Amino acid sequence: MNTPAVHDIDLAASAFWRLPEAERDAAFAVLRSEAAPRFYPGDSEAKWGLPSGQGFHALVTHADVGEATRRPDDFRSGQGAVSVMDLPVEFNEGFSSLLSMDGERHRRVRRIVTRAFAPRTLAKLSGTIDQVAAELVTAAVREGEGDFVAQVAAPLPLRIICAMTGVPPSEYEFVFSRSSRILGAFDPEYAAGHPDLATNVLSAGADLIELIDALVKERETDPRDDLASTLIQAEIDGERLTRAEVASFFILLLVAGNETTRHAISNGLLLLQDNPDQRDVLLADYDRYGGTAAEEIVRLTSPTVWMRRTVSRDCELNGNRYAEGDRMLLFYWSANRDESVFADPTRFDVTRDPNPHVGYGAGGPHHCLGAFLARIELVAVFRELLRQAPGLQLTGERARLESSFVNGYKRIGYRV
Repeated sequence: MNTPAVHDIDLAASAFWRLPEAERDAAFAVLRSEAAPRFYPGDSEAKWGLPSGQGFHALVTHADVGEATRRPDDFRSGQGAVSVMDLPVEFNEGFSSLLSMDGERHRRVRRIVTRAFAPRTLAKLSGTIDQVAAELVTAAVREGEGDFVAQVAAPLPLRIICAMTGVPPSEYEFVFSRSSRILGAFDPEYAAGHPDLATNVLSAGADLIELIDALVKERETDPRDDLASTLIQAEIDGERLTRAEVASFFILLLVAGNETTRHAISNGLLLLQDNPDQRDVLLADYDRYGGTAAEEIVRLTSPTVWMRRTVSRDCELNGNRYAEGDRMLLFYWSANRDESVFADPTRFDVTRDPNPHVGYGAGGPHHCLGAFLARIELVAVFRELLRQAPGLQLTGERARLESSFVNGYKRIGYRV
């Protein structure tokens, strides 16, 4: 494979995200070697459709991504964390909640919801997660062959997050389809039948809001032992979440809480299939290496490829100057393969420790609330896969999600 020339690397073009992973990996290595982050000017022909002159700086090193993350006053999220284009505040907060909030408002909402995601609270779910993982893998083994994403990777986090929030089993498929349309908006398969991207995302979001609103209204008069009831009743220093804030946070949970872990599980299976020596290490001592394997899967696959920040004032970042209003994309996928931080960064090593990856963010106020939950789910599902189906094989059917934002698969064929 030839190393791409710098002028051929266009992170804003849809064609780049269709390249084989090895070619994209080589391109990011070139970008990391440059003295300053590359600026990609807006281009109406580009995938993100930014007007000329309104492009973005691509932060691709571990140092740059980490520094920008830990300086929320200089690099802010309120103009959109999950969209390169500026979107209305109502749209940003409605679809990405905490991800697109700054300052005191972010601190207030996060302070209220953090209790539900504390490790001590989530540890109580570990038995349920183990049980669901065992059931799903048992059913997949009994079936003998099929689609690993549909039968294992997708339903595990979906069932857990829906059970936590209070969404009934009858709505699981509904949540799955709407969350797939939101995070897979650029994929032709998920966009089929919808006139444009905005309409597709907005209609999927509106469907989820309707579901959540009905759930919230029900819990206001009939509270239960679930997250919906907890968030409605939660109060800190006299503060409560508004119904709109509860709804937007639920959309974040139902979309991000099942989509990203789904893709981590799918990619993790592929890594174990492609690296039988590492699978053997886990088979020999899963109790010792299950946790480090989960971290390594997130590092090497980075289910969330990037997040956006906007420069709030003229400032410097690691020797480079930026102006107020500049857009930045923090490419976690590249930072997690930074050769200055990770020895042999493209190698899958289930024993890697320490592993300072940024797959859940890089600290700071926006560090992923669900990181601990994702770790529990990953450890549980791969323990069951290695216990019940150590000889599982992949078939030829494999469909990657077409997206610059999410690194994942829609389908992966398997047989036992």
